[in-house]
Amino acid sequence: MKPDLQAANTQVTLLCASSEHWLDAVLNDFDAFLVDHAACERKAAAVATSMICHYPDREKLVAVMADLAVEEMSHFREVVRLIHKRGIALSADRKDPYVNALRKQIKNGREAYLLDRLLIASIVEARGTERFAMIGAALSDEDLRKFYRQLARSEARHQQVFFDLALRYLPHDLVLSRLGELQIIEAEIIESLPFRAALH
Repeated sequence: MKPDLQAANTQVTLLCASSEHWLDAVLNDFDAFLVDHAACERKAAAVATSMICHYPDREKLVAVMADLAVEEMSHFREVVRLIHKRGIALSADRKDPYVNALRKQIKNGREAYLLDRLLIASIVEARGTERFAMIGAALSDEDLRKFYRQLARSEARHQQVFFDLALRYLPHDLVLSRLGELQIIEAEIIESLPFRAALH
């Protein structure tokens, strides 16, 4: 019998905080940050649809990821509107060194691959929660502050969605053990990356 997901009361936490130097880089070139942010929202929607394609037999996963993809594209649309309002344009995607470094940790095998994809997505969303909250607290424009605070709350929900799916489909002890490994790796990646006007 699978554990009660609410009763488990376990959340994905970050082992290191984002630096204020990262926040300074974002605030000093907020236009560039917005373009990167839009790309991240679109890629998040793609992750959700990719999960559906890989695991069409997992009914709960498919339903949750379908909703998530729609929400992420809604966020993409909102960020694009901000970009156009500021008189700038989208640009070609750039590689995300943070996400790429995490994806290198994904193990082979259907169940191992599922576990790592869910946990890495949860960790990425947890980092987004932290960073959107930092931006929401630092911006002077009240509308933007409100927008990023709302996004921080959305990211927190998404983090829990991915983690709950991991608990639903895989053994509880395995999920927690692998999560601990990935949390350490994520902290090392964050501390090794240069600061730039980007979400990651």
